[in-house]
Amino acid sequence: MKKRIIKYTAVIAILILALGTAAVLTSCGGNGGGEGGSDSKEVYRTLDEIKESGEINLGVFSDKSPFGYVDENGEYQGYDIYLAERLGEDLGVKINYVSTEAANRVEYLETGKVDIILANFTVTDERAEKVDFALPYMNVSLGVVSPDSRVIKDVSELTADDEVIVISGTTAETYFTENLPDVKLQKYDTYANAKNALENGTAAAWANDNTEVIAFANENKGYTVGIPELGSQDTIAPAVSKGNETLLTWLNEELTSLGGENFFHEAYEETLLETYGKDYEEELVVEPGN
Repeated sequence: MKKRIIKYTAVIAILILALGTAAVLTSCGGNGGGEGGSDSKEVYRTLDEIKESGEINLGVFSDKSPFGYVDENGEYQGYDIYLAERLGEDLGVKINYVSTEAANRVEYLETGKVDIILANFTVTDERAEKVDFALPYMNVSLGVVSPDSRVIKDVSELTADDEVIVISGTTAETYFTENLPDVKLQKYDTYANAKNALENGTAAAWANDNTEVIAFANENKGYTVGIPELGSQDTIAPAVSKGNETLLTWLNEELTSLGGENFFHEAYEETLLETYGKDYEEELVVEPGN
């Protein structure tokens, strides 16, 4: 019996030693982790790593014309894409476009799925806690579009039975949730579904960036932007993962350089002029650094 107890004690000691060793390896980044290994929160790629790979992953919309969309030939087009192509050219790398939805933009940066978000991203304090915004390149505010049969010119005209369409994860959703909590919201993940809902008459109005709802009304007869500005004016800017200082520094320097060329007026005239005309150009375009 004594020998059996000693044997069991030895086995237990070996197990304890093995578990302790595994814990030490894990805490030190074992199994190839090392510093910045599997326990590291840094999932982003630095500027040098992007250059070395020869590719950059850019998060863009695929269904938000005229800012980011896929044309009949399967090619990405739009204002944000015009900027993306120049960034890839100046960085000297191939662009991998990653289609994103509004609600996924922060997540895609936090998980390292993309290096930069260029998806009509409005700068907010809440988002700035999770991602790092570069210099802005466009002004924007919220707008509300509704059918001509009943144009909503003020949010006070919405009744208890009315519903307003919003895209999940957008500033429109945040604005109504925080400032008009009694307004019923229809939430959609994609712009295509939101537009279909408005066209099918399932809601009284659609609230989104004023650039988006103005474009919708211009391209679709029977709709009017009764509220062209709701809440404060904001800005649109690229964003990188929180703490990715090397990429952010390069991006800001690049945007400043492009601003010196009046690049964003050029981009507007190439991609947005047909939709908005000259009247909106100075109101919407921001040349970083100027």
